[in-house]
Amino acid sequence: MTQVAFPKLLSSQIAFDIARTILDGFDKHYRLFRQTSQVAKRHFETGSWAVAQQAARERIGFYDQRVQECVQVLEDEYDNGELTDEVWRELKLHYIGMLSGHKQPELAETFFNSVCCNILHRTYFHNDFIFVRPVVSTEYIETDELLPTYRVYYPAKDGLRFALKRIVTNFQLNCKFANLDRDIALVEGRLKLIFGSEALEPNHQIQVLSSLFFRNKGAYIVGKGINGNREYPFIVPILHNRHGELILDTVLFDHEQITILFSFTRAYFLVDMEVPSAYVQFLRSLLPRKPRSEIYTILGLQKQGKTLFYRDYLQHLKHTADRFEIAPGIKGLVMLVFALPSFPYVFKVIKDFFPAPKETTRAQIKEKYLLVKNHDRVGRMADTLEYSNVAFPLERFSEELIAELMHHAPSLVEYEGDRIIIRHLYIERRMVPLNMFLNKAEVAGNDELIEHGVIEYGNAIKELVAANIFPGDMLYKNFGVTRHGRVVFYDYDEIEYITDCNFRTIPEPRNEEDEMSAEPWYSIGKHDVFPEQFGAFLLGNAKIRLYFMKHHADLLTKDFWQSRKQRIMDGHIEDVFPYPQQIRFCNQTSADNPAVYTPSYLENLHNE
Repeated sequence: MTQVAFPKLLSSQIAFDIARTILDGFDKHYRLFRQTSQVAKRHFETGSWAVAQQAARERIGFYDQRVQECVQVLEDEYDNGELTDEVWRELKLHYIGMLSGHKQPELAETFFNSVCCNILHRTYFHNDFIFVRPVVSTEYIETDELLPTYRVYYPAKDGLRFALKRIVTNFQLNCKFANLDRDIALVEGRLKLIFGSEALEPNHQIQVLSSLFFRNKGAYIVGKGINGNREYPFIVPILHNRHGELILDTVLFDHEQITILFSFTRAYFLVDMEVPSAYVQFLRSLLPRKPRSEIYTILGLQKQGKTLFYRDYLQHLKHTADRFEIAPGIKGLVMLVFALPSFPYVFKVIKDFFPAPKETTRAQIKEKYLLVKNHDRVGRMADTLEYSNVAFPLERFSEELIAELMHHAPSLVEYEGDRIIIRHLYIERRMVPLNMFLNKAEVAGNDELIEHGVIEYGNAIKELVAANIFPGDMLYKNFGVTRHGRVVFYDYDEIEYITDCNFRTIPEPRNEEDEMSAEPWYSIGKHDVFPEQFGAFLLGNAKIRLYFMKHHADLLTKDFWQSRKQRIMDGHIEDVFPYPQQIRFCNQTSADNPAVYTPSYLENLHNE
């Protein structure tokens, strides 16, 4: 007879109590997280944009606050002598048992890791003590019947237009639509382009996520049409018009447009989710090439995104053999940047010292990166993942890279057997530096690409300005080009709020001596900016100058910057659209559909 080995009975009351404390801490965090997402609906209905932005910023800090609260409780309640290795092992087992039937088990596992990693030494960072691998399945978690993950509609029954109206009205927005029937007809016309004759087939259905996706001044309906094994993703943005009434602005169904909407360069959505893993699964059916880590992040669950990213990174490292090396491009004065050629990300380490003219500190640089993390990135600033005490296999580092690290950042480097530990770093999506993009286009004689790069560069700056961001160092090397051809800013050590800057015109020289002087004859304050000087370091190339002056000459004028600053100080929150302006319904004119909406000054950026 075969004997079955049973695990030892769990007997530690301390382990059970700690597990309960950690799970209670997570449940508090997610309850507050959901409340913020639920209140976003009211902010949207009332057009309380400044309040909504502040709530979104505050939500980003919820996780770390709850982790620190939990750590403080454990440190106050228990002595180190009580917390033996056996207690820590048993603690994890108790915690796993408590997750049975939990609606967010994967997030709770990550919260457990965050608490334990604040207390334990990194030698404990393996699966006996923390969740290096997930344990609880997120498949088929039951949702509340009153708020299922998605709702299903059948156009064949009463027609596509009727189904679409039900979809919109089911969200019960407490705000008047300007002309819902007209907008529904426009949405129907767009969807018929992708559904075709299948729209009225008996087995055709439309699945729509039950919660709206809120971000900035928009709410988004996320759904897909399904017919057999064919799926047709679509997004419908809902906006306010200038009268405060709601409009359906367009339909996004192009894969690239949907990908850009859910980009790593935008702020996190606010979505009320009881079972986040179900939302991730639905979104992955729309974006099958986007990793789950990025989908969790765009839903505002950035800590879960970090956890999954790191697991993916470890798997990639395990199955590859290339070596880390210094990233191509012009070396920065503040950051040492390295990369693994087979991995589409870069690793950024703050140097220990900064040569002139840089006047900053590591603490100030970290504050700049935190500013970007908490700010609306409007599709023009890369999100960063911040890590501490990251272990790399020493054999995978090139000798040149080790020499650079030891020269520029020795305080952040530690050796541990066959591993090299970097105490603090940022990880960002790898992009082609704009200066390299423009140089390559010029060598190839491709004027169209040069013009595209210059247009996108100016658009990026103008959209950053709309979000109250001054890049500081505007050199092309500090901007990258994504695989979708968008230009994105990624060097944050000199970033400032537009409202903190003083935009000036260079005074006329008082005399010949002033005119010939190599040094400024006028006073310059710490936050003074002279836009007319930008051309001296941006427009040395004749072709770049030609296209820049054609599309963005206003960036060289004080009036442009000062007028934008004044609008921000007056309380205006600008529209920055995450999709091309030419697909908006307000740009579609006919006798039955006049273009009644007045575009803001940014609406034509993508048409330039």
